[in-house]
Amino acid sequence: MSLDELKVGFFYSNGAYGRTWGVRQLADIATDAATGETVYFFKGVAGTCRRKKGYCTPKEFARWARHQVALLENDWKRVDDGVSPDELQID
Repeated sequence: MSLDELKVGFFYSNGAYGRTWGVRQLADIATDAATGETVYFFKGVAGTCRRKKGYCTPKEFARWARHQVALLENDWKRVDDGVSPDELQID
């Protein structure tokens, strides 16, 4: 994904299959006080990322994120697969 597509509060999947699949929520974008570089903070919400928190560079997050996703009932769906913004569940 491009950096322009990534937004705080939204959910992203790595697009993997099986045990390596994961969903992360982009929790915050901040500036590292020591280096002055931008840092992306995320929360893992499903799959291999579940219950994990972390941070990385914007490029690393964009490289990991393959799709924006939304939770519909009990299933994560790609937003570009016809999911309307009204159906998104953002906590």
